[in-house]
Amino acid sequence: MGRRRRYEGIVISDKMQKTIIVRVVALSKHAKYGRIVKIYNKYKVHDEKNQAKKGDRVRIEETRPLSKDKCFRLVGIIKKAALLQAEIKEDIQ
Repeated sequence: MGRRRRYEGIVISDKMQKTIIVRVVALSKHAKYGRIVKIYNKYKVHDEKNQAKKGDRVRIEETRPLSKDKCFRLVGIIKKAALLQAEIKEDIQ
């Protein structure tokens, strides 16, 4: 059996049920100019318990296709996002 791809990224959307969108950043060398460039990819990830929120840093792993676009699952949350000041003010009022 082949190895499953594992990535770390940041949750950019958690509006769907049991699905989050994670942005993964990879560094790559440009073929012609040799400069290091950032490559951004977005993946739909299965989050069974809806535990990851927007801004969290998460670890994901490749799995069998779960839907048309979803081929990754949430392994764990590395770091929770800090609450924004605007969200704190809304909670107080």
